[in-house]
Amino acid sequence: MKKTKQTRSPSSSDDAVTEYAQSVVDGVRVAGPDVRAQCARHLDDLTEGAKRGLVWNLEASNKAQRFYRNVLKLNGGDFEGVPFELLPWQKFIVGSLFGWHGDDGYRRFRVAYVETAKGSGKSPLAAGIGMKGLVADGEPRAEIYSAATKKDQAMILFRDAVAMCDQSPELTKRITKSGTGEKVWNLAYLAQGAFFRPISSDDGQSGPRPHIALVDELHEHRTNTVVEMLRAGTKSRRQAMIFMITNAGSGRNGPCWAYHEYGGRVARGEVIDDGFFTYICGLDEADDPFLDEACWPKANPSLQDANLPGYKYIREQVTEAKGMPSKEALVRRLNFCQWTEAESPWISHEIWKGAKQEFDVEELRGRRAFAGLDLASTTDLTGLVFLVEPIVDGEPWKLVPYGWLPDVGLQRKADTDRVPYVEWKAQGILNTTPGRAISKRVILQKLSAMSDFFEIIACAYDRWRIEDLLAMASDDGISLPEMKPFGQGFKDMSPAVEEFERMLLNDEIVHNGHKILTMCAGNAVTTEDGAGNRKLDKDKATGRIDLIVAAVMAIGIMQTAKPKKGGSLDDYLSDQ
Repeated sequence: MKKTKQTRSPSSSDDAVTEYAQSVVDGVRVAGPDVRAQCARHLDDLTEGAKRGLVWNLEASNKAQRFYRNVLKLNGGDFEGVPFELLPWQKFIVGSLFGWHGDDGYRRFRVAYVETAKGSGKSPLAAGIGMKGLVADGEPRAEIYSAATKKDQAMILFRDAVAMCDQSPELTKRITKSGTGEKVWNLAYLAQGAFFRPISSDDGQSGPRPHIALVDELHEHRTNTVVEMLRAGTKSRRQAMIFMITNAGSGRNGPCWAYHEYGGRVARGEVIDDGFFTYICGLDEADDPFLDEACWPKANPSLQDANLPGYKYIREQVTEAKGMPSKEALVRRLNFCQWTEAESPWISHEIWKGAKQEFDVEELRGRRAFAGLDLASTTDLTGLVFLVEPIVDGEPWKLVPYGWLPDVGLQRKADTDRVPYVEWKAQGILNTTPGRAISKRVILQKLSAMSDFFEIIACAYDRWRIEDLLAMASDDGISLPEMKPFGQGFKDMSPAVEEFERMLLNDEIVHNGHKILTMCAGNAVTTEDGAGNRKLDKDKATGRIDLIVAAVMAIGIMQTAKPKKGGSLDDYLSDQ
């Protein structure tokens, strides 16, 4: 990130936005890396933005903040009917969005992306922006939407706006409601011919022309249909705004991750996009929220000023996550803005990170090993993983992975999977085979070559494809280690899954941090039959899991070759 000049606005005592930014950059206020970058961006733009036609309108910024305090009321529990006094982080967002203009006099920011932990107060913040756009933005026939993929989801944020209207005498006397109780479906500001209503992708054919569009829980959107539908309608509005709010998500295949990544780059100055605003909460790489409460405000910006969602609540969540590993991913995602690879990953981030050990593969030459091969049918990821035997007491088994994709269309595959395959190829992490489909011959040649590097006891392979593979090896004269079919159903997979877990939890197996294997481990989820047997489930996974499947297969084939009691791997049971 570029160096930021440490200067204050001349009127910073009246400028809550700049005061917030300065306190964050100075380290006085706790904030995560992307929020720090966005604050530095604000300070830089105060001094350099005029060169790009940017104007800081302090009065417009303060007027928007006053609208919350003087007009809006909160609702629910202890907050029922309380004036909406913005917290410092909320002032930074609202003040930035309405205070920054272009030299044409119109607002600068047309898209805003806000990501905070659950319970921080972003939904009422968004509803307030919608209400301001409806009654206090001077936009004739303004169309305000609360948008989601499904109408029920869109109604959640809209109900916050309806409650604000009910609680505020200033709004009640100006706004006409359509519907009653929980079934209110429209708020109309007849004086301006404006309205505020929920909308879903199912309503997309009606041709919305939003002045303000609020997109709730973006991480739940599987496609970008809703956002693009709304943005297409803003072309006739001179200062329209798409305001997106979300928790951190799971997986990198949806639009939320794309906005998360892009927003971070904009905040850091890697991309110049003067129309895009971000406020992305998150931890620093070295932070561990399960061990240190000091980092919690980085994901929960309301903790520092209003104790929202509350230290007591978050402590309860952490305690439960420690006692129920299946809940860990959910707690990290919702409470600490940590993106997870799957909703309920099989292997927790902490367990996998704890199993990382630096080792030099060359030093393992000549050791005995078991292999697992998960071969893609055409264009998917292929994984070959070796489970290398320890040679001294107390040494763990080591995983040595290799991954392949077809060379043609690699960038397109990277864009689809939202994984840096091209970068990984350049780093030597990912291998490719010529053409548009995986070359089985290249994989066989690698397996044969590795037989000269390791003493491969056996290689596990999906039994449904093994005959074609063995026939190709025979026709080409490729020498392979013993190939053993390995079923992908509960019968074969469940014992291997359980043994992999056991070894991982008991520090009996390690990996060297290979990025593709780590990605696959994070994506992996299991499914269970009625008898409690488990297997890895590619259909439920949020991304590629092929290398972790290969690793589990290697474990499984090792289980079938257990040495005699007191013996070594030289003493395989005769029936194996």
